[in-house]
Amino acid sequence: MAKKRIRIDMEDSDGARYDIKLEGNVTRDKVLKIFEMMDLMNIEEEQETTNIDSVGSKIWHIVDKFFPMGKFTSTNILEKYEDEFNEPIKLSVISTYLSRFSSKGRVDRIRNGREWTYQTIKIGQKQH
Repeated sequence: MAKKRIRIDMEDSDGARYDIKLEGNVTRDKVLKIFEMMDLMNIEEEQETTNIDSVGSKIWHIVDKFFPMGKFTSTNILEKYEDEFNEPIKLSVISTYLSRFSSKGRVDRIRNGREWTYQTIKIGQKQH
C-alpha cells in the first residue's frame, strides 16, 4: 500500500502562514486533530467561494445552509433545492450525492425505517 501524504497550507487573520505535512499512516482521527488545533489557534477554514455550478455543490449548499446542525432526509433536501434554485431534481440524484457525502465523512447516515436520516459531521463531534 502506498504511503499517504496530506499537505495543509493555511493563513490566519494576521497574515501568518502555516504549512503542515502529514505522511505515512495518516488517519481520519489525525486529520481531525489538525483541524482542532486550527480551531484552538483561531484559524478559520478557507471558505469555499460560492461556486455552486455543479449539482453536488448545490446540494451541499442546501445541506450547509438549512441543516448545519439538525437531521434531515433526502426529501427535505429535494424541497429546499427546488425552492432555492427554482429547478427540478430527481430524488435519486440527491440520494446518490448524500451517499457520497457519507462515504467521504461529511455527513452521518442512519437507517430509519425505509429511508436514511443524515446529519452533518462537525469537527468537534466524537468519532466512533
